[in-house]
Amino acid sequence: MDWSKTVDWKNFRIFDLSQPTSWRAPPFMWYPPFKVSWLKTLGEHGVRAQYIESSLHFGTHFDGQMHFMTGGKDIASRPLQDYLIGEGVTLDIGPYVGDYDIYAPEMFRKAAREANVEINRGDIVVVRTGYHHYAWCGDKPDEVRYMIKHPGPDVRFAKWCIEMKFKWLAVDAISQDHPLNTVVRKARPDLVEEAEKKWGEKIEKMMPWPENYQVMHVLLFPHLIQHAENLGGEIDEAANRRGIIGAFPFKFEDGETAFARIVAFLSAKQ
Repeated sequence: MDWSKTVDWKNFRIFDLSQPTSWRAPPFMWYPPFKVSWLKTLGEHGVRAQYIESSLHFGTHFDGQMHFMTGGKDIASRPLQDYLIGEGVTLDIGPYVGDYDIYAPEMFRKAAREANVEINRGDIVVVRTGYHHYAWCGDKPDEVRYMIKHPGPDVRFAKWCIEMKFKWLAVDAISQDHPLNTVVRKARPDLVEEAEKKWGEKIEKMMPWPENYQVMHVLLFPHLIQHAENLGGEIDEAANRRGIIGAFPFKFEDGETAFARIVAFLSAKQ
């Protein structure tokens, strides 16, 4: 593979697009909290060792196919070459979205056109909404806004991802799906009403189920178009740029998901 036209390897920077993994992060709706404890301490044992109890959906993580598919491929089966690392783009749609907004292919094409950045078939696509600023580790922490009000796509976008044969996606939000296409719709009916007031339409018309239910998981995973969630870090600096994108989940056999580091290798700006 020749990535010399994508990145100037004599003058490049590595951007960390990851959020920390911590017990301080609130869990996704109906998931258990992250717990960490000391098994050994320096004072008692002369060495430190920790024990964690957690789901895999904390911090920046990479969802495996088996997360939503019986018999799906595990995390360990995803190769670094030709899958986890490849050419891609970090696209900033932040100026076009707000609370509860629904994004579709037209918005992406507009954002790319106005930023003068290409989106190519087969790309890895990192979506910057700007909502990482509202994460527990962000500079404007707002748990409800980050977890329940972030913008997200509908089935039109998911079908476009298949048409474009994107390798995988990533987003600076707690879910690649619109929050009201997840269990949040049932758990927080009060916020459904708030969204409907903004849209001026009922949710059943805007995003009917079952075709929109967890569509970024249900529709895309059979095509091995997987995704990473809870991005942040230096994503603002990497926005609207093409480069080499890499996901580095730990090699978890029979794992449905794994904690991961997501990075972008970009030519240094002149």
